[in-house]
Amino acid sequence: MRVVLAGGGTAGHIEPALALADALRHLDPSVGITCVGTERGLETSLVPARGYDLELVPAVPLPRALTTQLLTMPGRLAVAVNAVAGVLDRVGADVLVGFGGYVATPAYLAAKRRGLPIVVHEANPRPGLANRLGAKLTDHVFAGCPDASFKGDYIGTPLRREIVTLDRLSTGDKARSWFGLENDRPTLLVFGGSRGARSINQAALAAAPALRAAGVQVLHVLGPGNTAEREPPPGDPQYVLLPYVDRMDLAYAAADVALCRSGASTCAEMTAVGLPGAYVPLPHGNGEQRINAERVVSGGGGLVVDDAELSPDWIIRNVLPILRDPERVAVMSEAASRLGRKDADIMLARKVLEIAR
Repeated sequence: MRVVLAGGGTAGHIEPALALADALRHLDPSVGITCVGTERGLETSLVPARGYDLELVPAVPLPRALTTQLLTMPGRLAVAVNAVAGVLDRVGADVLVGFGGYVATPAYLAAKRRGLPIVVHEANPRPGLANRLGAKLTDHVFAGCPDASFKGDYIGTPLRREIVTLDRLSTGDKARSWFGLENDRPTLLVFGGSRGARSINQAALAAAPALRAAGVQVLHVLGPGNTAEREPPPGDPQYVLLPYVDRMDLAYAAADVALCRSGASTCAEMTAVGLPGAYVPLPHGNGEQRINAERVVSGGGGLVVDDAELSPDWIIRNVLPILRDPERVAVMSEAASRLGRKDADIMLARKVLEIAR
């Protein structure tokens, strides 16, 4: 059996696809898996690093308004559809699974042209344009959110096994030592998603003196391509500043609270591991990140603040009191855990194998 996975651009599209790939291999090691992406996305590094074949096709961003791009889109889309159809033919695909992003639209159209079963997974409560199209071409639609605004069976978002099997309590000491942190201090994890977030970086760095004065240590992941305008001087408690972390499971285990964006995959991972979050939704797009955060907040597992309202003072007034209150951290951790799903990868893999047969 050959499965083709289409999802690229950001880690939010790629990581669920790779988690599904891992689950498919776990259930049936003989399954052939090919990922389709574009040269402009993170898939060019993430997919080969996980050991899966990657085929690159032209990117076709769908314009959200009437622009000059609209005039060239039919021709560019036709080229991309033909390219994906060629991949489906070469690998002998039995099913196509799409997760959204630039590559998903031509992939859905190519699979429809070839008469292949199509599976759509949408991690966000509001689907993007590609998955809205895909959902019209198939009955096999699955949602990462229980209150998604489109047709689809709620299944959760596929996550890496090292995330869903993480025991933060038993791994905490090892994780903090891994990053050079102490074991007996409250720990704040700061990160901005797969590409980082300048506003979060600036606010956290400016709050560093107050956090240190309160005895809080910080693990701060800037994100690829981001730099700190002014780094905290060496001192105690530690403020560990890193450009990138490829062991987010250990970062989650090291932390008591996280300050982060609220992408679908981030919220799914944070609730799966039971980590309270201070969420700063991305101020662009169609508002899905705020919806993601509000679901966790309403369940008691976090806080939310608009990107424009985030400041060092907000961190000091709202996040610091939580870090200094172990009982409140424990209550919020339990609340976050109740919202998490740890079996979406296996559930979706079983569905895909059933549909492809």
